[in-house]
Amino acid sequence: MTKVLVLYYSSYGHIEAMAEAVAEGVRSTGATADVKRVAETVPEDIAKQSYFKLDQAAPLAKPDDLKDYDAIIVGAPTRFGRLPSQMASFWEQAGGLWATGALEGKVGGAFTSSATQHGGNEGTLFGLLNTFLHFGMVVTGLPYSYAGQMTLDEIAGGSPYGATTISGGKGERLPSKIELDGARYQGKFVAETAGKLLAGAKVAEPA
Repeated sequence: MTKVLVLYYSSYGHIEAMAEAVAEGVRSTGATADVKRVAETVPEDIAKQSYFKLDQAAPLAKPDDLKDYDAIIVGAPTRFGRLPSQMASFWEQAGGLWATGALEGKVGGAFTSSATQHGGNEGTLFGLLNTFLHFGMVVTGLPYSYAGQMTLDEIAGGSPYGATTISGGKGERLPSKIELDGARYQGKFVAETAGKLLAGAKVAEPA
């Protein structure tokens, strides 16, 4: 059975909600999906003053966990057009996995959020996809077969590089149905891609 890790960092709960939708998409294929989060590094008093969502139920991930999965789908918000330090630091601690090639051939996907439509979410996605390539992973996005990302009927996130949502300047906007459906679609797509690669590897094994 294909094993997928949905790894996320979320300050206000937007990425947390997207992560759960991604996991739903993974599980719809029959694959297993574990949802884990990256630890908050902001001091607790400051996090409370900033109204961070501190009651997230997902267990904390360790860098060494990454090697145990066939696919890894990573979500993090955009910070000034780039990856937040919490998620960047997590991957910087995975140097041992890079050195041993432990993630080579695994499937990677990314999703993000930004306050505005043009708040740098594609830059954040590219930052994650570039990281996956350095680890030797197979990179996927959110294909245009998910037509919801092309809507002109409403403001919505989504890109061929990964699912996205728009939070609003004060975090007042929650992920929309189109955005959550995109996250589910991406989870399904990544799980199916990983399953095909696993099946091909088994066929190629010497008798």
